[in-house]
Amino acid sequence: MGTVKSLSHSKWECNYHITWIPKCRKKSIYGNLRKHLGDVLKELAKQKESEVLEDHFMSDHIHMLISIPPKYAVANVVGFIKGKSTIYIAKNYFGRRNGTGQAFLGKGVPCFYSW
Repeated sequence: MGTVKSLSHSKWECNYHITWIPKCRKKSIYGNLRKHLGDVLKELAKQKESEVLEDHFMSDHIHMLISIPPKYAVANVVGFIKGKSTIYIAKNYFGRRNGTGQAFLGKGVPCFYSW
């Protein structure tokens, strides 16, 4: 934190504190999933030229401090990370083959709300 980054015509420091909560506050962020989810979130953030500065995984929610360049909308980056991480969790931890659609999000897979 405290590092000013720059683009071609601007200097910026845009850090956002995001809290993600699984549907119905299910205690689904635990064990083996918790160990690997941090790396997944950091890799997905890199795809949008963003950086996860801090992350804390509780049993029923996630706190994340993320630096997002001003050329990206915060909602788009957060939506991308939430969507792709949910698909990753569904495929690797819940044995789901399909990666799209609302049908699988509410059936034991932690789909996240954010504030």
